[in-house]
Amino acid sequence: MNRLWLIFAQAVTISVAALFVVQTLKPEWLSTRLIEKNTGSAVVAIQQAVPNRDTRKVASYADAAQAALPAVVHIFTSQDVKRHPFIDDPVFRHFFGDRFGADAQRQSGLGSGVIVSADGLVLTNNHVVESADEIEIAFHDGRKTKAKVVGADPESDLAVLRITSDKPLTPITFAPAESLRIGDIVLAIGNPFGVGQTVTSGIVSALGRTHLGINTFENFIQTDAAINPGNSGGALVDSNGNLVGINTAIYSQSGGSMGIGFAIPVSLARSVMEQIIKSGTVTRGWIGVEVQDMTAELAESFGVKSTRGALIAGVMRGSPAEKAGIKPGDVLLTVGKRPVDDAQVMLELIAGLAPGESAHFGLSREGKPVDVSVTIGKRPKPTK
Repeated sequence: MNRLWLIFAQAVTISVAALFVVQTLKPEWLSTRLIEKNTGSAVVAIQQAVPNRDTRKVASYADAAQAALPAVVHIFTSQDVKRHPFIDDPVFRHFFGDRFGADAQRQSGLGSGVIVSADGLVLTNNHVVESADEIEIAFHDGRKTKAKVVGADPESDLAVLRITSDKPLTPITFAPAESLRIGDIVLAIGNPFGVGQTVTSGIVSALGRTHLGINTFENFIQTDAAINPGNSGGALVDSNGNLVGINTAIYSQSGGSMGIGFAIPVSLARSVMEQIIKSGTVTRGWIGVEVQDMTAELAESFGVKSTRGALIAGVMRGSPAEKAGIKPGDVLLTVGKRPVDDAQVMLELIAGLAPGESAHFGLSREGKPVDVSVTIGKRPKPTK
């Protein structure tokens, strides 16, 4: 009896040890599932070993995309174009056919926009809706409605539209100003090539891009998220789905994305948008000068020790600059207490001043420092 008990105890000990080893090294062998097998008179439960499901977490930005998608709309525009004066000439029609005929009197375009308020305000690029006779908005769920322009600012390429909807609108959430960093993940949402709502991802590759010749006032976010024609005016959002920029332009030699896209940062977009909503336009400061960047040769010619600053190349008659005594050949070094690094910085500093405000300008004239007080004027509307 004792011998049988000893054999049983040893068998249990070996089984427990084997179970521990299998549980540690091959836990999938122990995973089971029940399969019901119909034997005719009864259903028998059979245990069958199955491998564990992969429990690894998959990196995804689905939550960010889902948060922003309802706020991004498609914009379809149309406008009348002038009938060609020679369209009825048979010789002209022989060579050019009907491409300038009746069918070409209506021109269409497409882009994207972002719902920014629950009462129907949409932010987009000015170039998307500029000169449009009709604007139609398509929501992410396929519904459509007409839109009207509240106001636009060609110099920053932003415009605000107003729409109505029979259902509640979901406005986008703005990210905090200056929260974006180089290397952050961003998603570009829009309607590229008119194929429908699309999300692409990338990182922020640069901030504060200027001197691109795209807009008068530039402070672009550069990203490698794919931005293509039709994305203009759409949302650039962070990994939480918050708006960080308005997609505006691409660098391309082929017309398609080459990994360099530009977006207007939310800080500038919000400032312009608020002015448009308040007054229908954007008011900026102006003094009436033509400027150019300093070079080493110009710095030597005008008696300054560095290339920092903006050279006053011309002064408009009757302008605030002329009244203050600013002359061609002066080098502008400071506006208020803020330094002027180049002509673009000077333009932005002056534009940020309120018309009627008095500001001190630090100049260099023939190598000598000069300080003048200028009463800021209102920047004229740009000509098309």
